[in-house]
Amino acid sequence: MTAPVFVVERFPADLAEGGGQYVLDGPEGRHAVSVKRLEAGEEVVLTDGAGRHAVCEVVAAEGKDRLVVRLGTVAEEPAPAPRITVVQALPKGDRGEVAVETMTEVGVDAIVPWQAARCITQWKGDRGLRSLAKWRATAREAGKQSRRVRFPEVADTASTKQVAALLAGAAFAAVLHSDFEHDSAPLATAELPAEGEIVLVVGPEGGVARDELALFEEAGARAYTLGPTVMRTSTAGTAAAALLLGRTGRWS
Repeated sequence: MTAPVFVVERFPADLAEGGGQYVLDGPEGRHAVSVKRLEAGEEVVLTDGAGRHAVCEVVAAEGKDRLVVRLGTVAEEPAPAPRITVVQALPKGDRGEVAVETMTEVGVDAIVPWQAARCITQWKGDRGLRSLAKWRATAREAGKQSRRVRFPEVADTASTKQVAALLAGAAFAAVLHSDFEHDSAPLATAELPAEGEIVLVVGPEGGVARDELALFEEAGARAYTLGPTVMRTSTAGTAAAALLLGRTGRWS
């Protein structure tokens, strides 16, 4: 198993070459010392969540929330290609956090919350800010748990017009949608780019509205289906992302 991952806001410039000591404290230090119970000689990975990371050796655990480590050489993981962004319509209850957690685990690069016309959940005012903060915290924790050093970006809530603009700039744009009146192609057979950005739209429980679908098609997106079964909005993005990651070679 790979070493546990902890987040630092930034790596001190004087330690960038490695070899110096670093004190991990605060909530991350508390988790390392009191929950993980790390001891001298064990390895940990420190990351800023944006690709910079270092494999470190634990020197000592001090008190309940201070982990002293010997910092290894700081490296930067290159951004993967093609970049995979999932536009996720707002699900009911805590299913949004479930979607963010599992999409982070499989390797999605960016998640865009979408206030679709048929969303039952409405992100407005303080409630919207709290919900967005939960999604971002979930992505951070899931990134650590899955041993990532590049955590997915969770964007601000997007309108349908903003989603259409995102689709228009993509190298490959897809909307998960299937009904008796619409010709949806299998995502498993779509021709995918090796570079650029793949943008995938996952609709709400009630599906993508006709006017939304028309706007997305005008922007260059096509409707695709995953298979013969119907998935929940909170699981469809993860399944589709896994398919894309395998087909683009990112899982090779």
